[in-house]
Amino acid sequence: MFLLFGLRTRDHMLGTGAMVCDVCGVHAAQQLVKRSTKFTLFFIPLFPVRPARYFRFCANCGVQQAIDPRFADQLVA
Repeated sequence: MFLLFGLRTRDHMLGTGAMVCDVCGVHAAQQLVKRSTKFTLFFIPLFPVRPARYFRFCANCGVQQAIDPRFADQLVA
């Protein structure tokens, strides 16, 4: 009998907004992404193994920046 288990990381785009990038300094579209990692058994995600992390992606320069979850809630609203 084989047991297939592992971890799966998924990105969920929460929204897009125009802001000034901290790296390139251009007013461009910024994507807000929620990244979650879950334990899987037979390719079925069962439970999260770490808290969700939030990232901001710049459409101009492509930089990825981790942001505080409280700040992410403000950006979505």
